[in-house]
Amino acid sequence: MPTRAYFVTLAQYNAWANRRLYDAVARLDDADYRRPRASFFGSIHATLNHILVADRMWSARIAGLTPPVLKLNQILFEDLPSLRAAREAEDEALIGLVSGFGEAALDGDLSYATSRGEPQRDPLRFVLGHVFNHQTHHRGQVHDMLSQTAVPPPELDLIYFIRVQRRESAAASG
Repeated sequence: MPTRAYFVTLAQYNAWANRRLYDAVARLDDADYRRPRASFFGSIHATLNHILVADRMWSARIAGLTPPVLKLNQILFEDLPSLRAAREAEDEALIGLVSGFGEAALDGDLSYATSRGEPQRDPLRFVLGHVFNHQTHHRGQVHDMLSQTAVPPPELDLIYFIRVQRRESAAASG
């Protein structure tokens, strides 16, 4: 089973991948950033907002709080700088949330209600796996939309992150 350390690594990877993706997206002009594209949420802007919406809902559930009432396609922030600041804050909060779990907590279930109010109970480890998988899925959609522009999409693979972390750690200690 995935350990606390594994989920902390995924949370750190998540923040790293989001920074890289937002760095690339910030190089687009506003029209290209908002341009309608063949994708589930219809644009880079809308997809980035969706990822934040879902994270806010899941983070609240995981923390035992009442999640905000949001639509999955809700635009939380109209401009990229505000969206990016909120994304960075959410990533830091998610790292803190996951870091606070002990193995015993990860072995338990999470009881929550879906956005439709339907009660659910799922193993916390799988909920956390879903949160990170969901982000990766939609970042992949943004990556694809970005590849349709003049801005090259960044490397976002988890194994690349692990290699970068290993090199940085070796450089810091040596």
